[in-house]
Amino acid sequence: MKENDLYREIYSIKNLILAHKKARKGKTKKSYVKEFEENLAYNLKILHDEIKNQTYKPLPLKTFILRDPKTRKISKSDFRDRVIHHALIRVIEPIFDKSFIYDSCANRKGKGTLFAIKRFELFKRKVTNNLKSEAFCFKADIKHYFQEVNHDVLLNIIRRKIVDSKIIWLIKQISNNSEGGGEPISNFQKGMPLGNLTSQFFANVYLNELDYFIKHKLKAKYYIRYVDDFIILHPSKLQLQLWKQAINSFLRRKLKLELHPQKSRIISLSRGIDFVGFRNFYYHKLLRKRNIKNMIQKIELFQRGKIDFNKLFEIYRGWQAYAKWANSHKLTDKIKKSHKFL
Repeated sequence: MKENDLYREIYSIKNLILAHKKARKGKTKKSYVKEFEENLAYNLKILHDEIKNQTYKPLPLKTFILRDPKTRKISKSDFRDRVIHHALIRVIEPIFDKSFIYDSCANRKGKGTLFAIKRFELFKRKVTNNLKSEAFCFKADIKHYFQEVNHDVLLNIIRRKIVDSKIIWLIKQISNNSEGGGEPISNFQKGMPLGNLTSQFFANVYLNELDYFIKHKLKAKYYIRYVDDFIILHPSKLQLQLWKQAINSFLRRKLKLELHPQKSRIISLSRGIDFVGFRNFYYHKLLRKRNIKNMIQKIELFQRGKIDFNKLFEIYRGWQAYAKWANSHKLTDKIKKSHKFL
């Protein structure tokens, strides 16, 4: 596809209509969605013209604190900007996704937490000779990942596949957006807002560099990444220690990041590994305590009238489908019996 053809595809009315459908999914009752849809054709035409003429400027982010299960600062874009995010990702995601490794599990079609846990089970059996021998896990977490992503590094990675300067301009408009909506304070802007579709996608683009280093340079066979959490399994603790040093050096040198010193450890598989919501042991897995606590808190919110039954039931159904992968039948039965309305 020629330069500028991709950009035209982003602002095409057809793509904007499909992007709007994606952005509104699960949010049709929200007032901001209804307001946007009162003049849907007009609003999409405005976005079309703004992107085409490069006059588009995102509205300021709205920020709130979410304590579910841990305290996080979430920054949400205005709905019209979310339509643009979907329009952009719809066009550029296929270009990047085919270069992602198989075991990059977050925010990808056909992947997710259950995919990650199945891969962990498979790798655990392989590295331990079908659970007959000892093995170790390097369980890693990148320190303040979303706050530390360097925009210059990200754009250089993107430019390897996207040569259209107008698409780069649009990405800059999105990535430089802030709570105040102002221009970036320097050319070395860093950080991505938690809560944006584009942040989730760019997280994979950025850390695909790490994936390739671990898989192809270090040649680690049993590696899985879910956003900024990743694990490597190996029979040798010493080998994992050497890889840990090499990975931290690569992160600092190439991506301006570093491993979290407290959350990046080498652990025997027999001790149980916290990964994607489960504590994974040799012969069984348990739900994390905070995962259980989170579900109970949702029930309490319903009992206090903070959320309606339909919302609670939707959350519970999703949680139940997730919990069944753990050895937690007694627990789920106990919760159901003690809250009979479920």
